[in-house]
Amino acid sequence: MTSTSSHADNIIAYQGVPGAYSQLACRTRFPDMDTLPLASFEDMLQAVVDGDARYAMVPVENSLAGRVADIHHLLPSSGLSIIGEHFQPVHHHLLGVKGATLDQLKSVKSHAQGLAQCRNGLRKLGLVPEMHPDTAGAASDVAAMGDASIGAIASSLAAEIYGLDILKAGMEDASTNTTRMLIMAKNPEYPANQSDTAITTLIFRLRSVPAALYKALGGFATNGINLTKLESYMLDGNFTAVQFYIDAETHVESP
Repeated sequence: MTSTSSHADNIIAYQGVPGAYSQLACRTRFPDMDTLPLASFEDMLQAVVDGDARYAMVPVENSLAGRVADIHHLLPSSGLSIIGEHFQPVHHHLLGVKGATLDQLKSVKSHAQGLAQCRNGLRKLGLVPEMHPDTAGAASDVAAMGDASIGAIASSLAAEIYGLDILKAGMEDASTNTTRMLIMAKNPEYPANQSDTAITTLIFRLRSVPAALYKALGGFATNGINLTKLESYMLDGNFTAVQFYIDAETHVESP
């Protein structure tokens, strides 16, 4: 896809198909922008690199299911900057074809995260979970199949778009279910330097040797900077180097 620069400035990309929770996040945070659905996280980030979208809405972790797989490996090589974050409340609904009932359901399709976030509810209903690449895509497939025994876990927006009934609302195991999103752009658009409210994300690599992490983090302690997140990832399938992801309570331009 190729967009004129003026039009692309009003586009935010997300991974998934229409009705995805990421699209809901885009609409909530940027209600006046157009949304661009893309098949993969790589395609979503590349759309911003190529100038087809101004922003990308990137899910990184969920309060129930934990971090979103692969995202942290894609961020360093994307060439994009994190310019903000968004916390999207996630309310899962059990969807079925028109006229279907809960008693008819035998299996449920959804993304692995969606299934994980509704694990207890699905178990109580005796439904067999089936993984799908995308929550809204699962809803689309269920609508296309027209089988009353197959349902989907997806958003109310997906139900509306694909003409499905909501058989049970609020399927998530916790009402506080929330997904943290990163807003990424090609050009840094950092907010004003207000260190008491800013979060800066750092990704760096260290050799797997004694005291390497201790030395890397010493400067934060010395300068009184709180770290709200610290995660590690092995690189290239070996144990000789580690990549770290850090969220620090400071502005990127703070002295």
